[in-house]
Amino acid sequence: MDVKRCAVCERTLLLGERAVRFAPEGNHEFVDVCQLCQDAAVDHGWVREGQPLGPAVGRAARRRRTLSLGGIFGNGHNRSAAAESIVAEPILRRLSDEEQTMVEAAALFNASDGVRTIEGIARSLGDPQVSIVRLPGSGPDVVVTFVWDLAWYQYRVNRDAAQPLRLTDRGTEPDEVGENFRGWNAHFETGTGVVPDLDESE
Repeated sequence: MDVKRCAVCERTLLLGERAVRFAPEGNHEFVDVCQLCQDAAVDHGWVREGQPLGPAVGRAARRRRTLSLGGIFGNGHNRSAAAESIVAEPILRRLSDEEQTMVEAAALFNASDGVRTIEGIARSLGDPQVSIVRLPGSGPDVVVTFVWDLAWYQYRVNRDAAQPLRLTDRGTEPDEVGENFRGWNAHFETGTGVVPDLDESE
């Protein structure tokens, strides 16, 4: 039996679930994309089956696909502006280092394609429980975990990496998520993304 997997969220498609075929490179190599991830594929520059293909389209698709978090967060001003979209600037100034790390990780996630994946799943399963955990050590690695009753996704965020956000693990049994990632300290808002739960009092 041929099992289909969405090329965007990497979810195995259910029996009878329709997929749409896209060409990530703008050529004749197609991949399956689930209904929930079609907008993300289009925004990523992928070409839907039936639309014109060719070398010029392929170059345009590659150009769009290389737009990354590095471009969005290439300097401190952009990082600050993205963080302020989550937390007001006066509050940002008095956050602890750990809280600032949470806000920056949330901003990086919210500027990525990952937010569309989580929004798509949330439309079916409801809002997830969310945690943001900085890993031990001197590195800036942060793990953002989303848990529903029937699924969970875990992303690694590293602002200094060439690919600042990557999906590192996922599953269908919430009990598989380690206890150290179960301190629910954030929530997910459709249209905004991950929002840390901070003490905003003086």
